[in-house]
This record gives sequence, C-alpha cells and structure tokens, in this order.
Amino acid sequence: MTGCVSSPEGERRYDMDRRWLASIGAAAIATAIVAAAAIQVAGQTKTGATDKPPAPRPGAVPRTPDGRPDLNGVWDFATVTPMERPSELASKALLSEEEAAEFEARSAQRNNRDFNVPAGNVGDYNNFWYDRGTKVLGSRRTSLIVDPSDGRIPPLTPEARKREAEETEARRGVGIDEPTPGGWLHDLGSGGLRVRCILGFNSGPPMTPGAYNNNVQLFQAPGYFAILNEMIHNARVVPLDGRPHGKLRQWAGDSRGRWEGDTLVVDTTNFLGETLFTGSSANLHLVERFTRVDRDTLQYEFTVEDPTTWTRSWTAQILMAKSQGPIYEYACHEGNYGLGHILAGARTRDAAAEEAAKKGLR
Repeated sequence: MTGCVSSPEGERRYDMDRRWLASIGAAAIATAIVAAAAIQVAGQTKTGATDKPPAPRPGAVPRTPDGRPDLNGVWDFATVTPMERPSELASKALLSEEEAAEFEARSAQRNNRDFNVPAGNVGDYNNFWYDRGTKVLGSRRTSLIVDPSDGRIPPLTPEARKREAEETEARRGVGIDEPTPGGWLHDLGSGGLRVRCILGFNSGPPMTPGAYNNNVQLFQAPGYFAILNEMIHNARVVPLDGRPHGKLRQWAGDSRGRWEGDTLVVDTTNFLGETLFTGSSANLHLVERFTRVDRDTLQYEFTVEDPTTWTRSWTAQILMAKSQGPIYEYACHEGNYGLGHILAGARTRDAAAEEAAKKGLR
C-alpha cells in the first residue's frame, strides 16, 4: 500500500506516484548501514516502559546466527484499536469478544464508505488507498496507550497550550495545508514537514497506525539496526555498538540501540524540531522497544517524554503482523507541480491582502 496521504487528525490530500521499492530498498539500507559513521557525544538516558511484552513461546522466535531474535522483514501495524480510549469506554480497559466483533464491524462499514466514491467525485484520489486495518489487538484493549492506565494522552503543559494557541491565532482562517500568510520557513505551519513530504504521518517517529501505508521494514545486521517506513520513505539507521548520542540535531532525532534480553531498545533524543507527533517539541525523548513474540508477531512499544509538551510521560503498545509482500516507494512530491502552485497562490493572496490594506479596504 502506498499513496499520498491521510494524517491521524483527518484525511489530507496530496499528489504522488508509486514505484517498486523491493529492488532497491535492501541495497539502499545496507549501503547506509555500512556508511554510518560514529559521532562523539554526550550521555544516554532511558525512559522505562511499563508493561512487559508477552513471553515468547519456546522455539517460536526465529534467531539470527549470533543468537538474537530475528527482527528482519516487513511488518504491518494497521489496527482499528484507537490510540486513546474513547470517552464512552472510560472505565473499560478491555473489550469482550462480542464487543470487539461489533467494533470491527463498525470499522469495516467506515472502510466501505471510504471506498464508495460518489459518481463524479474526483477530488479525493486517496479513496482507493485507505487501509486502516480490520482487527483490534489480540488482547482486545480499548486503546493503544497502556500508561497512563486511563488510556489517554496526559494533559498539555502551560507552555504547550501557549504554543498551540499562538499557532491557532497565526493561522486563523487559513486552510490546514495552506501556507501561513507572510511566512516562508514555516509557511505551512506545524504541518509543514508533512505537507512537504519530509517527515511525519504514521512514520513519526514514533510509529503510529494511520489511514494507510502502515508498513515498516526492519533490517538487522551486526552492530546496526535500520527502520525503513513506507510512509514518507523515512529511514533511521541505529548504531548498536554502545556509542553515546551525538550532538547534531536531526528531524528524526539521534537514535542509539541496545539489547535488553530479547528486546531491542532504541533510544532517540536531539530532535531538530516538531516531529508532527501530537504536538511534541524538539525536547522529545523517545524510547522504542521491539520484541518478537513468535514467527508472525512483533510487539512494538514506545514511551515518549517531553516536559515542554505533556505533564508526564506516556506509553503505547502495538502488535505488528509479519507481511509476506514488499513495501513500495512513497514518491510524494517527486514530479508534483502542485506544491509550487500552492506557494504561488499563497503569494498572490498575500499580495492582494497587502494591496487591499493600503487602500483602506481592510
């Protein structure tokens, strides 16, 4: 599955084409792993997760020649389980089998509505790309969030609320994917990285289920681990040799990995700016845990901490299913003339507003 894209907050429309990645993905990641250089830095910290992964069945987990669990392959993390527990289920952490079946049926109806495009509607060229999944998680949880226990994202800090209010005011009357009047570097607001196909959507980091392209390919080699997301074709190369974090800030942060028993832990800091992950800031500290449960299942858990965004850290768990197919290249703005027209139109709008102001019309 590939396409141009929907965000967790709602469907966003963009242009793109699709081409096979299967013939180039492994070679590209292998090259990146070989080329990755050590960077000297400051210390490494850890944010602890709360729930232990399910105990793997003896002999059920494939292993690499060095005895580590084999995390290689393409994994699908689509699910209809929501990130946050719905308010109507506030006191209910788990669904019964009957409730889970009803929830899945309602989700299937939603998916069918997505695919049933009214005659003559050519505006939503994503209608045939949606792939939100069809199942709740194996444990039938009512939310992906496992900590806090209410299954909800913690409250925003006063600083984060101030940031949110300032952006809302700056973009008052501006469409969600339109440039901010008078802006340039942050023309498209906090969603600019997403609209420009640089980073974001369900690739995060961290990874979260979205409307489609819920696929990730993991590459495991001695000394390195690589995470290639189908969405926005983002790739992270993670050293496993114990080096400390680097000082260079990056859009996807600076990642370091380590093994804790049979769980691979990836610790990421030094974000350059917003990751488009629920309003987080450059102060985000992310800890991801990858645990292979059996031949067909991998548990992905992440803990996020950002003292300038949330009042406390929080943790989510997602079960990923092994996929037999390849992932595709997410060619988002390559050959897309629309972005230039968006910016040109915005400049025309700004110029008209300035001229009207001079004439005393505004």
